[in-house]
Amino acid sequence: MSDGHAERLRRLAAQRGSDTMLSGVRPTSVRDQLAALGEMAGDDLPDLYGEGGPVAELELRVAELLGTETAVFFPSGTMAQQVAMRHGAELTGRAGVGLHPLSHPLVHERDAYALLAGVRAVHTTTAPRNPTAVEVAALDEPIGTLLLELPLRDAGFVLPTWDELVAVVAAARTRGARVHVDGARLWESTVHLGHSTAEVAALADSTYVSFYKSLGGHSGAALAGDAELARYARAWRHRYGGTLFQQWPAALAALAGLERELPHLPGHVGHAKVVAEALGTLPGARVHPTPPHTHQFRFWLPYPAAALNAANLALAEEERAWFVGGWRDTEVPGLALAEVTVAGPARELDADAVIELAGRFLRRLTT
Repeated sequence: MSDGHAERLRRLAAQRGSDTMLSGVRPTSVRDQLAALGEMAGDDLPDLYGEGGPVAELELRVAELLGTETAVFFPSGTMAQQVAMRHGAELTGRAGVGLHPLSHPLVHERDAYALLAGVRAVHTTTAPRNPTAVEVAALDEPIGTLLLELPLRDAGFVLPTWDELVAVVAAARTRGARVHVDGARLWESTVHLGHSTAEVAALADSTYVSFYKSLGGHSGAALAGDAELARYARAWRHRYGGTLFQQWPAALAALAGLERELPHLPGHVGHAKVVAEALGTLPGARVHPTPPHTHQFRFWLPYPAAALNAANLALAEEERAWFVGGWRDTEVPGLALAEVTVAGPARELDADAVIELAGRFLRRLTT
């Protein structure tokens, strides 16, 4: 076992053993996850190569939630988005895709959009936010698809206003481009946008949603849109190797997330504002955005990342309390960044409890 893997297991064990947790959720055992699947399972036969069974039930449920004609299950969002971008290029005859430099395809997918989907990135803006209608209208080359990541995770989980979103979609249409929504975290974006997932999806030609990032599923994604998109998506899912023999475990976990976790997300978003305001009072701290647009936000403290991660792990192992983990150094020496996720465990902590926990954490950095 590598040192990195051993350290990861140590962190997971510390999280699982914590009675108090500010950021994230407690990991569940394989046994617990199997039990949860059993509760969702019926007497129907499993899917075969993505057809029938829980996969078909999940696709219908997603199409219902997004108000689309249909939805297609994918083993990963990376694969689903490549198919959406390829589809836009083939329909419009334009290989350019409007992408933010901080978007998931450019930051986290090892250039798969270019190497596998055969499309070309056209940067929409360099500002740490989604592009505006003015910026899309002023692009200096044509695009077949405008990809909008809602929220833009690597800029701090930031969202546009509803009016800004409507305007940028109209600008893309004026340029003859299709619109694709990277909605990996769309489920929790409805509070800030003030509109439902179906209303957001109605603006776009295609929408991708994830089942594990906020819903607690095992893996998987869906690409939603019209019947033409679905036919294309199933063909290219097969070519990409995504038509697995049976995918019912991931589908059942996703259905469980839609039933059990989705209703709680608006409350998480509301409580994130309380947590962010409390953390912002710490010496040298900064949070962004203020207030948070979703239940996740960025948090900076003036210490090296290694010291912060060590303090958090010690607090969890010795006091059964998890503050915030996953710290990384920034370009400013001595200033580290973490992403805070306000979920069920954090809902148990009011502002005073957040500050008290933060004090216990910070004392480990000064002694």
